[in-house]
Amino acid sequence: MEAPNVNLSELCPERVGLKRDMKSRHLIMISIGGTIGTGLFLGSGQTIGQAGPLGAILAYLFGGLLMYLVLLCLAELTVAMPVAGSFQSYATRFISPGAGFTTGWVYWINWAVCIAADFTAAGIIMHNWFPAVSVSFWCLLFGVVLALLNLISVKAYGEAEFWFASIKVIAIIGFIVAGAGLMFGFSGHEGPLGLTNFQTGDGGLFPTGMKAVFLTMIAVVYSFQGSELVGIAAGECEDPGQNVPRVIKGLTLRIVIFYVLAMIVLAGTIPWQEAGVLESPFAQVFGRMGLPIAEDIMSFVVLTSALSAGNSALYACSRLLWSMAKDGQAPSWLGKLNSRGVPFNGVLITLALACISLLTEEFAASTVYVWLMSSVGLTGCLIWIIIAWCQLNFRKEFLALGGKLADLTFRTPLYPIIPWIAILCNVGIVVSLYFDESQQIVLYTGLPVVVAIYLYYIFVHSKREGKPLAVNNS
Repeated sequence: MEAPNVNLSELCPERVGLKRDMKSRHLIMISIGGTIGTGLFLGSGQTIGQAGPLGAILAYLFGGLLMYLVLLCLAELTVAMPVAGSFQSYATRFISPGAGFTTGWVYWINWAVCIAADFTAAGIIMHNWFPAVSVSFWCLLFGVVLALLNLISVKAYGEAEFWFASIKVIAIIGFIVAGAGLMFGFSGHEGPLGLTNFQTGDGGLFPTGMKAVFLTMIAVVYSFQGSELVGIAAGECEDPGQNVPRVIKGLTLRIVIFYVLAMIVLAGTIPWQEAGVLESPFAQVFGRMGLPIAEDIMSFVVLTSALSAGNSALYACSRLLWSMAKDGQAPSWLGKLNSRGVPFNGVLITLALACISLLTEEFAASTVYVWLMSSVGLTGCLIWIIIAWCQLNFRKEFLALGGKLADLTFRTPLYPIIPWIAILCNVGIVVSLYFDESQQIVLYTGLPVVVAIYLYYIFVHSKREGKPLAVNNS
């Protein structure tokens, strides 16, 4: 007897309300906008200083590969079931309601903190330009600007983010060309730098040892966070079955090329001992070229990049809260849309949490930024684990219900090898925090928050709502 067809839309139903007004170019630029931000423009200096020149490049290569493995898992899920809740909805359906509840709230906190990190980075740049104005003032101002940008139609938001991300892409290409000129003597007044920074001596290629490369992975994963936004945005994209796989392939190629080439130029032009986070390493390179105005231009690009990444994060948070409200996993008032189809309450409550960036008045801005970067990296690893786990369970249930692989428009290759590699690598990166004393606080505070949210669901939310603790996937 021929196996029955499985109705994929019934496995994880779509919530009605949001409009599918995004095109593929919006989708890819929103993901690029969320991914390429302060992790590259500011955090890359921290990675070079910690892992050395070659170590930083290898770390970003590995991070890019890991991102691609996770996106392959997400692509199968998103093409089969393009819902706005994305992996939060998948976790609810294919792991358990408690896992979905925890995933949704952890991811919301993740991105709200990411907005705070972007505010802090942008505030550092503005404070360097206007020392008399506090970082906190800039954080508040940027919060108002992002709120206004997000309270418009999704089509207008997608168009604005497309151009914001385009500025970053153009700037990175220009930086790679200019930095290569500095390395090979076509620009600047220092003569060709060549590959001096990659030569052995003064610590060699791995001046702080291979262990340091391992310990930088949490910052590298932070740099690649945002790529999974393609899953959330697919809920408002035209023809997700055709656009999502194409976007994921193009997104991965662009991001890895941009990151790796930029890191080669950075590591080749800035001695690892001088790299840090208080000044953009990109601006440093332009400054060494003897073009002070170019340094200011690059700082402006970093500023717009931070705001663009924060804008994408705010979009993700508001849509996630809307989806969770529809699932009964968030207050119902978060599921309301304004006349332009935007979940406005989700925008406002997210910005309220993002005000954590005001801690810069009490602590050193660079210290707060590193803490925020690490905490976002930690929760990002947990989300990537959830995505791979959902893909494993989805494929298993799909086949158990009589589905055929040929019915899946996109299939994660090498199943189940790829999802298991993604899970194990992300677990290893989370464990690495324990071996870095400066970042252990992130591990000790982050994981208890995850456990607390899950326990809240079990002992409070599920009993109050009368919801099951697990989904029977048999």
